[in-house]
Formats: sequence, structure tokens, C-alpha cells
Amino acid sequence: MGRVLYDLAGADPALRFSPFCWRIRMALAHKDLEVEAIPWRFTEKDRIAFSGQGLVPVLVDGDRTLHDSWAIAEYLEAAYPHRPSLFGGPEAQAVTRFVNGWTDSVLHPWIARMVVRDILDCIRPEDAGYFRESRETRFGMTLEQFVAAREETLPEFRRALQPLRLALRGQSFLAGEAPAHADYIVFGAFMWARSVSPFRLLEADDPVHAWRGRMLGLFDGLAAGAPGHDLQAQGSGAAR
Repeated sequence: MGRVLYDLAGADPALRFSPFCWRIRMALAHKDLEVEAIPWRFTEKDRIAFSGQGLVPVLVDGDRTLHDSWAIAEYLEAAYPHRPSLFGGPEAQAVTRFVNGWTDSVLHPWIARMVVRDILDCIRPEDAGYFRESRETRFGMTLEQFVAAREETLPEFRRALQPLRLALRGQSFLAGEAPAHADYIVFGAFMWARSVSPFRLLEADDPVHAWRGRMLGLFDGLAAGAPGHDLQAQGSGAAR
């Protein structure tokens, strides 16, 4: 059995927008491991029931089935030690776990407040009801209310990215002079936004914008060639 990744898709099966799946797509490319990325939608829980849960990414690698992006990254590092390291050693792996936690608990909630309503415009009608109901229950308000103040809060979001700017001072990637899994974790969040929304998160002169451009170009433009909104890579402001 070949290597298969179940990857969240929109109405267009080529539109892949899960930040967690993008982490793994970049990690597999880093390891130079071929994979068939199979489109999966929110209401297709039965298709991944074999994994024992209902979320993607799900990686099937031979006789192994894994879920959870961090667990998959750890597996890839351990299973393919002679391929380029995702972490750069145990100490770096421990620090990358912090980056993983910061991205999940700080960066993702910020970006959700900017783009989550736009996901409705990208997914199939049969998935839209599930997505709206589940997210509005989680947020305690409509999706429209949840993103209503995004233009006003955009400057605060940009200030919240200061830790990334400080990390990028004097180096090309968060991991140093070459990218590693810490970069892929954070980049997944920006690919989520680029994939689903024309809302501009970054100003053109932001070092995070420049880093994001370098990430888009990795692995022969794996991410740059994916469907998305080019406005995320241009200009400044929050125009729709």
C-alpha cells in the first residue's frame, strides 16, 4: 500500500486549506517522501473512521495509520532517520513543541477571527451547514459576528506577530538558515488564510511577509502552486 494523506479540501478538490494538513505536506516534502494527498471533506467522517477518530490529517504509511499533526511529525522523524531531519535533534524537537503549542493556542485563534467566515464560500453546500453549526456553537455567535471587527483588530494581530519578527532577525527561517518543522507549523496557519480568504493579513514590508514568501517557494513551489488568494502575498491593508 502506498503512502496516503487524507487532506481537508474545499468544493474544489484541489483547494486544500487545513493548517494541520499543510504542516504534514511540508514535512513530507522536507523528508522527500512521496504521498498521495486524498481530498476529504468535513462531513465525510466515515471515510477516516478506520483511524479511530474524525479529524485530518490522517496518514497511512504502509501498515501504519496515524492522526494528529504533531504525532505524525514525530513518526516521520523516527521512521525515516536517514532523511533530512524535521527538528535538528532532540533539543530542537522540544523547542518545536513549544512553537506547536504557541501556534495552536495563539496564532490560530487570531487568524480564525480574520478568515473563518470566508471558509463558507469555499466548501460544498452539504458541508456548509455542518461547518456553520459546529463553529457557531464553539464561538457562541454567528460566523459573521465573529469576524465583524477584523479590520479594527488587524493592527493588534500584526503586533502579536512580533515574536516571529524577532526570531527572523538575522536569519532566513524560524529554525535558522534552513527551514524545519517549526517553520512548517507556523506556515500552515498562513496557508490556511491564503487558501480561503482574500483578507490581507500582512503588510508588504513585514519580515513575516518576506519569510512567508520564502516558504511559498520551497519544494519547487509546493505551496505557491496551490489554489489560493494572491492578495495574501501583496500589498498592505485589509481590503476585500
